[in-house]
Amino acid sequence: MANVPMTQKNSIVDQIEQLHQRIAQRAYEFFRGRDGWGDSFGDWLAAERELVSQPAVELREKDGTFTLAAALPGVDAKDITVDITPQDVVIKASTEHKHSEDKGQVHRCEFTAGQVFRSLTFPKAVEATKAKAEYHNGMLNITVPIASEATAKRVEIKAA
Repeated sequence: MANVPMTQKNSIVDQIEQLHQRIAQRAYEFFRGRDGWGDSFGDWLAAERELVSQPAVELREKDGTFTLAAALPGVDAKDITVDITPQDVVIKASTEHKHSEDKGQVHRCEFTAGQVFRSLTFPKAVEATKAKAEYHNGMLNITVPIASEATAKRVEIKAA
């Protein structure tokens, strides 16, 4: 079982914005390739499919802890990063697939190279500093305790 390094962030907005910009650029390239004619929404979806895959995930809550499982088959633990805030988690990984000619002629290949990107918002605030991630047999498991709820308190005013 491999441990996965995690980074605590104040915000994941920058990461999402960078990905959004890469998808927008690729969609624009598709659009320009047709001299500005066609389906811009279809271009966006095609660019997103080409650049990013989203792993299947399961988020559970039990005994004051969230457990997030993400399927990342064929990915090396060293290629996975997990960024976590009290509200969100971002899972990123790079995938690579190459053919070597000495292994024979490839007639069909559905493996892809690219980036895995998945962001989730926790239903409740978490203790990001206490999060742990492990990767085993293609499954990334992240556990993080739910933050103690802040409670309101009335403050008495003392007369001077």
